[in-house]
Amino acid sequence: MLPGMTRVTAEQLATARGCVLGLMLGDAIGATGGKVPASGPLRATSAGQLACFTIEGIIRANIRGTHKGICHPPSVVRHAYARWAAMQGIPGIKRWKEEGWPDGWLAQVPVLTVRRGSAPATVSALQSQPNWGAEDSEWTSVGAHGLTRTLPAGLVEWWGPQPGRFAAEVASTTHGQEAADAAALGVTVIANLAKRQDVLKSAELAQRECQSLVRVMTGLPLSSAIHAGRDHPRQAKVLAQLAPDARAASALAGAVYVALSFPDRAQLRDALMFAASVPHGMHVAATAGAFLGAAHGVDALPVDLVSRMELVWVADVLAQDLLTEFVDGPSGSGYGDAADPHWWDRYPGW
Repeated sequence: MLPGMTRVTAEQLATARGCVLGLMLGDAIGATGGKVPASGPLRATSAGQLACFTIEGIIRANIRGTHKGICHPPSVVRHAYARWAAMQGIPGIKRWKEEGWPDGWLAQVPVLTVRRGSAPATVSALQSQPNWGAEDSEWTSVGAHGLTRTLPAGLVEWWGPQPGRFAAEVASTTHGQEAADAAALGVTVIANLAKRQDVLKSAELAQRECQSLVRVMTGLPLSSAIHAGRDHPRQAKVLAQLAPDARAASALAGAVYVALSFPDRAQLRDALMFAASVPHGMHVAATAGAFLGAAHGVDALPVDLVSRMELVWVADVLAQDLLTEFVDGPSGSGYGDAADPHWWDRYPGW
């Protein structure tokens, strides 16, 4: 794209960058247990790495649909996870091409080849069933990766209906129904934040909007977190009760509580440190970071910490490219030329 030719708005840019970088910052702070060292890089975990590949997969799915007319986006995103696993050197991952695979620009990022913790449910699903369809295996994992890695999907609310349904389908490619429910709810919170609702309204709306999508987390699954955030904010004991384990549902409840406990943009640093401080706070911090980053925009993130993140440039480029893909369509289509002749090389839509 030529400079100045984008139709992306400043508000969209601030929200998308805030969401993605907030997620990555929460992930990095969560890995420290809230005890951030005074200097040195802040490293992403496998959750942050997978979130990057979710965005890349969404972009590639849209390109494929635009150029070929036939696309199952959750399968394209799952293929992105396969590229991540292959880059990590994980055995038993199907090679989709003998040469030139993994492809796309993320395959050229050295730090994404470094293992930063495990993702057992994702890896097991990729190893046991390389090709996936909606009619195939149902997985059972309730782990938080089913939620955290899908959160950027909420940003497609600007262009596509029901991002929560899409998120549930993506989570279901490797995780069980409870994790898929949490993904639907969490992504719908992000979508509502992108429409400039506050955190409280976004969470309340998500409960109602996802009633037709969820199967396990029925009723008002966020009500306990919402009430606790109103009545007993900023209490570590309450957060630990809401997030007693590493389930996706726990990470979601904890993140809603944290975001309601620290509603002001100036409190974002404190919010993430607090989230990370409880025994199972790592995924709470990542999810809360995505919520608060989307709510307040990228400028609310603490610069001194963001600048130390090892994946900050990668995540920032992905957030901006996600907007560019859906707003400007730089790869063209079957009926129009590409505004950016290199876009397909960056995000192959085969």
